Amino acid sequence: MMPPRPEAGQAKLIVHIDPDLEAIVPGFLANRRRDLVTIEGCLKQGDLNTIGLLGHRMKGDGGGYGFDQISTIGNDLEQAVTRQDGPSIEKQVALLKEFLTRVEVVYARS
Repeated sequence: MMPPRPEAGQAKLIVHIDPDLEAIVPGFLANRRRDLVTIEGCLKQGDLNTIGLLGHRMKGDGGGYGFDQISTIGNDLEQAVTRQDGPSIEKQVALLKEFLTRVEVVYARS
């Protein structure tokens, strides 16, 4: 049986990661998925401080693991929290969710 094909606009996002990071990247991505669940809960509770802290951490950590897009989302999320801009916070959460759903890691030296 063939796996379902991605919907239009849901193609995989290929990210090339150094093979030296292969042992730690799955855990990094699992932690970001856990952060996403936490952020969604914090949104419901109005806990912007925790969202800001998680955004700050993503901003700092993403690039070190080869995920510049996670750093960008983390930065934008942190800035949106600083401005208390609910629609922008929700947009960044949606972008993070989409990225984590679509990302496919390929281990290759650049």
